[in-house]
Amino acid sequence: MHTKESLTDDLRRAGILPSDTLLVHSSMKSIGTVDGGADTVLDALMEYFQDSGLLVFPTLTYHLNASNPVFPLLETPSQVGILSDLFRKRQGVMRSLHPTHSVAAWGHDAAAFIAGHEMYSTPCARNSPWGRLADRQAKILFIGTQGISCNTFLHGVEEWFPVPGMLTETRERLLAIDAHGIEHVVPSRRHVGNHSLFYGKMQGLFERYGILKHLRFGDAASFLLDAAMARDIVTECLKVDPFLFTHE
Repeated sequence: MHTKESLTDDLRRAGILPSDTLLVHSSMKSIGTVDGGADTVLDALMEYFQDSGLLVFPTLTYHLNASNPVFPLLETPSQVGILSDLFRKRQGVMRSLHPTHSVAAWGHDAAAFIAGHEMYSTPCARNSPWGRLADRQAKILFIGTQGISCNTFLHGVEEWFPVPGMLTETRERLLAIDAHGIEHVVPSRRHVGNHSLFYGKMQGLFERYGILKHLRFGDAASFLLDAAMARDIVTECLKVDPFLFTHE
């Protein structure tokens, strides 16, 4: 059985620093039996970064669209796993106000990290929290995700390039309601195509460049990726083939 202490040791052995910015994609069931369950996993992560780091989870809400446009920040569950949904509800955690691609953050400078996400009409704009991951030299931890395809950060890299045709031309009128009940209209473009189906093709290249590390977190086969270096490598690949993630 895994404990808070053993999971903390896993973070340390992975070379993750308590001062790092860490984005976590996760599958709770892959971690195995944990004394205290999901709450213990979050306790381990949050305590590890409590002094000087920043812990971030994606809290995406794909179901929101023009026919279901309202995003109440405090009430809308994350659609990307139990850990992300429990994390967003914890005391002190802050969630960005983007209706479809929000993140939840806790730790050093969390308020500045999430600020202004609702100002952008694209899900992963360069100056949004997704771009700030690269600015902060963040690491991305994939816990039991069976690869790196669930890598929302790479949607951002494609946006910033920009990849032709990956965003809708029209904007859906979505409505974000913040923690004070104030409404924010967010005219949102959406991603087109299932590009993440093909993000796994980068795994071998990331490994050869030494920016993707294999590790275990509990029972989960996991990966740790350098966000800024991944951005640089993928950008160079997109210069050769802008449609890299639309085909095998």
